[in-house]
Amino acid sequence: MSTEMAAASIGDRLDRLAWSRRHTTILIALGAGWMFDSFEVQVFSSAVGPLGDEFRASVFARDAVLAVWLVGILLGALVGGRLTDRFGRRRLFLVTLLWYAGFTMLTGLAPSLGWVYALRFLAALGVGAEYAIVNAAIAEFMPARVRGRANAVVMNFWPAGAILAALMAYLLLNSAALSAGLSWRLTFVVGGLLALVVLFFRRRIPESPRWLAVRGRHAEADAIVCALEAASGQPASPGHASAEVAPLATGAALRELVRRHPGRLALGASLDLAEAFGYYGLFALLSVVVLPQVQFSQAEIPFFYILGNLGALAGGLLMSSFFDRLGHRRTVLGCYTAAAAGVGFLAAATATGSAAWVTVAFVVANACATAAWTSAYPTFTELFPTHLRGAGVGASVAIGRVGAIVGTLLLPALATTAGATTSYLLVVGFWLAGAGAMAVYARRGGPEAAGRSLEALSPRSDLATTAA
Repeated sequence: MSTEMAAASIGDRLDRLAWSRRHTTILIALGAGWMFDSFEVQVFSSAVGPLGDEFRASVFARDAVLAVWLVGILLGALVGGRLTDRFGRRRLFLVTLLWYAGFTMLTGLAPSLGWVYALRFLAALGVGAEYAIVNAAIAEFMPARVRGRANAVVMNFWPAGAILAALMAYLLLNSAALSAGLSWRLTFVVGGLLALVVLFFRRRIPESPRWLAVRGRHAEADAIVCALEAASGQPASPGHASAEVAPLATGAALRELVRRHPGRLALGASLDLAEAFGYYGLFALLSVVVLPQVQFSQAEIPFFYILGNLGALAGGLLMSSFFDRLGHRRTVLGCYTAAAAGVGFLAAATATGSAAWVTVAFVVANACATAAWTSAYPTFTELFPTHLRGAGVGASVAIGRVGAIVGTLLLPALATTAGATTSYLLVVGFWLAGAGAMAVYARRGGPEAAGRSLEALSPRSDLATTAA
């Protein structure tokens, strides 16, 4: 056997790296972008009141801004997933961050509600693209033994961003020195400027060596891995070429996913649909129906969400501590079931009419829900082959946003006619459906990815067939 044939592949070399400061830099830079995606969503939730008052918008018109936002995320996830598979992870995670930061700042200058709709839609395209790009990049950089935990930690920058947004919105929107019309505008402008800071860190992240190798750019991939090996204190080892895969058009990529990886695509779509319906729908239900019903004042609502997101952060970080040890399939199944139980607890608390009990139950429910979705994203992301990873995640997220749109519009309306308990039970059903999807996947022999290389999860025969 020749030296070249015996040499480790790019993936093998990445998987055996010791953790280094370069890994920490990559994790923080990608997580910070995810944090400001969350920041973006939460800022609007806080600012929609004074924004709607300034433009004299009806309740429907205010809700429509969220619907436009979710449609933008849906399209952004589909398009961004394909673009990152075609043009690379690094180029796209720089462009999308600049994109949504710019349109967020412009929202603060919007002269009319129509402009708010347009700018929210454009900003959402960038946020939707981030879902596919960040998940693909973090999975492809991290060593297999810690890949799940590292990806879960990145996902948990989301509740951290929500806490930051709630605090900033509270300070700006309640400032005696600022008028209501100026405060909501300044909230968007400052949020966009803060997101631009992340660009300083992201520009230091190299391109994914796995993506480069699949595209036939072996010298570039080898140079990046050599630098990571040096940063980890390990000797560089020569790599050998892997099969080159030509980029596919969006339709062709989706057809290949359906034809060659239907079970994995169905799992990703089912998990994302269940969590998006439950997560976004629950927040809409609380904001529109439950919090007024249990007599939360406007001044108390920001603190309600801060406490809820502290619970979310605790739940997500707790999950990440045992994610790789317990196994990804078991963790997702357990967390989705716990999320259903958490919503059941919230339903019981709401029935008491006690604001204190609703707060406690929301902290628990949000902790379980965050543990569920932060375990789901790494799980289905790593199952797609490198040349289709962005497309697979993007398609799953796009289907999930349909659930978010339906949940956001349906649950408050259903609660006003049939009671909040009915809406809660529907959310419970969706979380259990996600758990059921994972159970079916495991029962049918879907692979357990914890601790396994991405290449082992995507057989070389798949690449060879595609390249041919």
